[in-house]
Amino acid sequence: MTLLALNDVNVTTEAGGRRIDVLRDVSLAVGRGELVGVVGESGAGKSMVGRLIAGMLPRGFATSRGSVTFLDRDLLAMAPRERTGLLGDAIAFVPQHPMTSLNPVLSLGAQFDEHLRRLGQDGKAARRDRALAALDSVHLPRPADLLGRFPHQLSGGQCQRALIAMAFAGKPDLIIADEPTTALDVITQARVMELIDELQRDSETGLLFITHDLRLAAQHCQRLAVMYAGEIVETGPAAALLSDPLHPYTRSLVAANPGIAGPVWRLAALPDHMPGLSGFADLPGCRFAPRCPVRDEACAAARTALTEVAPGRFVRGAGACMKQSSALAGQGELPRAAADAAAPPILSVDGLGKTFRSGRNWLGRRRAPVVAVDGVSLDIAPGEFVGLVGESGSGKSTVARLLLGLETPDGGRIVVDGQDITGPFQRTAKQRIALIQMIFQDPQSALNPRQRIGRLVTQSMEVRRPPARWPERLERARDLLGQTGLPQDTIGRYPVQVSGGQRQRVNIARALCTAPKVLVADEIVSGLDVSVQAQILNLLLDMRAQRQISMLFISHDLSVVRYLCSRVAIMNRGQIVEQGPTEQVFRAPQHDYTKALLAAVP
Repeated sequence: MTLLALNDVNVTTEAGGRRIDVLRDVSLAVGRGELVGVVGESGAGKSMVGRLIAGMLPRGFATSRGSVTFLDRDLLAMAPRERTGLLGDAIAFVPQHPMTSLNPVLSLGAQFDEHLRRLGQDGKAARRDRALAALDSVHLPRPADLLGRFPHQLSGGQCQRALIAMAFAGKPDLIIADEPTTALDVITQARVMELIDELQRDSETGLLFITHDLRLAAQHCQRLAVMYAGEIVETGPAAALLSDPLHPYTRSLVAANPGIAGPVWRLAALPDHMPGLSGFADLPGCRFAPRCPVRDEACAAARTALTEVAPGRFVRGAGACMKQSSALAGQGELPRAAADAAAPPILSVDGLGKTFRSGRNWLGRRRAPVVAVDGVSLDIAPGEFVGLVGESGSGKSTVARLLLGLETPDGGRIVVDGQDITGPFQRTAKQRIALIQMIFQDPQSALNPRQRIGRLVTQSMEVRRPPARWPERLERARDLLGQTGLPQDTIGRYPVQVSGGQRQRVNIARALCTAPKVLVADEIVSGLDVSVQAQILNLLLDMRAQRQISMLFISHDLSVVRYLCSRVAIMNRGQIVEQGPTEQVFRAPQHDYTKALLAAVP
């Protein structure tokens, strides 16, 4: 039975005096008990589809054509009050950011009570019983205790489970899950997805799963729809779509994803990035044409429809581009860079430890100390990339902060290029700035929005005595932009005037300014689309080949670590539980925690 059906839907807005089709000819169906995935990069229109169904389009956006049918009722023809009444009851929503989606000043119990009261559940005791049953259904321990806690007292995984429990508590017919696992580590992600599968299977609820992770969606969904720039470019059974993608964009997504097994090929990264809304109006034909490696002249002008090319498989394209798969394949198997066994390590960490003592709580009781890093020892050879892997809270980022001097270790030694930099930052600042630099996770917040990029990338030259003059900084900025593949005119721009991938390149260029011996990269591709991620990973490999730079690469994504790093260290509860050559550790893990991490990879 078809639960939800979108038929040739267009959503439009106006910008610069021009009408723009934000969603164009979108057709999609979800059956009862079916899990359908909507996949694509940022800006593809995935979340806009979810907001359209839920009746939450932003101000200035409107449906100009098509129909949205839910349980044989036209949602677009309903009065706003009637449509709002469906939310939470017949249609539930699991938002993307669990920590910010819950009210920080209300306990979890109060938020459950308010939600169930809005759904018409009478009686405070009955609502509490239903909340306890919902939390128990998502396998959260001690649900009665959790009802008394506030969101900041829960982990990201616990908040996400609570939101899922809230969504299923109303027994809706349809749930829209918008990137529900984006900020979660691989083990928590696997648990959340297993939970969604279990609840959805038991309740026969239809579920629309919105995500940028193609492999995760293919593992859990029956059918997939791939979106690009407001259009669905391909739909079909999940397994067939992943193993034999037909549209050039779908093939590009698959080719840009590093794998957890098999040969390691150089990723085929798409050029440039998806156009913004204002650019949609300039693309009357195939919206993927400007980035497509197999386009022809007809692509940019011809507007094509979704065509059924096999039972249940629909593709938007002229046909010729779907036969040219060779241009989108990987670019040759990557050689593994072997470290020089005779060379002394460029970075040596021995017995590093850090315990946080938090004082007393508001009742005056002493909090238990938290051992964040416990006896960590690690070496990195010149020109070697070493991955540091573990789930959230394992201590990876604390290790990075200790290396950079942002925290002072309780014990152990840190030696870079033969120089001991273990002490407090005030005593070792000059050495650290020259020897080791950080590439931050989020370039949006790491780059001062009020400074031009030329000054940002040469910021470390300001601490020299005497400070470097602008002509010298300008020359260095041009060199750094060239090394990181950025156009020279980027020097005069502000961070907001470049794309997300370019901002991360600026972040990398800034870290290279002092010509450090070691880079520390903390989750630097976790927030990037897969095609931009491939560009950054390939850039790092090229830098290693050209500059023989060494890197500690911190990540929860094991596939990315396998692609980039010749050795890996697995961290759990502040300790390194296993380390060795990446291929050896991933092929034959010895520690139970390593096995659990690898088993959780989609």
